[in-house]
Amino acid sequence: MNPSITLATARRILTQLRHDPRTVVMLIVVPSLLMVLLRYVFNSQPMFSHAAPALLGVFPFTIMFLITSITTLRERTSGTLERLMTLPLGKLDLLFGYALAFGLLAVLQVAVAAGLSLAWLGLDIQGSWWLLLLIAVLDALLGMALGLFVSAFARTEFQAIQFMPVFVLPQILLCGLFAARDSMGWVLHWLSNVMPLSYAVEALGRVTGSSTVDLTLVRDLVIVACCVLLALVLGAATLRRRTP
Repeated sequence: MNPSITLATARRILTQLRHDPRTVVMLIVVPSLLMVLLRYVFNSQPMFSHAAPALLGVFPFTIMFLITSITTLRERTSGTLERLMTLPLGKLDLLFGYALAFGLLAVLQVAVAAGLSLAWLGLDIQGSWWLLLLIAVLDALLGMALGLFVSAFARTEFQAIQFMPVFVLPQILLCGLFAARDSMGWVLHWLSNVMPLSYAVEALGRVTGSSTVDLTLVRDLVIVACCVLLALVLGAATLRRRTP
């Protein structure tokens, strides 16, 4: 990896996004609007405080997966990636440049949604707000990394979207958001244990219910961070210059 090339790639992605206001609005505004909708669906501050922390991770995770998988695929199908790969640009330089650019947007995305929830919607947490923000950003980065990874296996944008039921929806269903993981059958519980979103939601739940930073919380954060790095490395290994 070359840090200067990685930073140049990140600047290029951010410049492109600046000229695509619809994508920026989707990235920044949509999670906040969903949190507002959730608050008035429950119409109860205690119920909202119970469900909102997990969804602060799930919403950015889902949106970043969609945006990054389609954006990367578009660069490959348009020939942009093939032209870039003729330069002294490594695959890791490219993917980590994407990660840096979308990571900055993820920080802004989650900061807006979390700030709105804490300041206006009445979200009540026992732990520190910065730890909640850190975990939610890791969720967004996880969605971004998985989106970069699966884009290598899609030939069209429609195919990229089709990967969502495979990589995103099972994680949402089994992460403990709808039912406690301990109450699931052993097969579902095992599947839940190998899905990184489960650890992210568990960490968000711990921050909500306690101000103590214990070993389980640290373990959850390390697992999610390692999964982000693993998805980026696998994405670099499977990245193709163009779509056949």
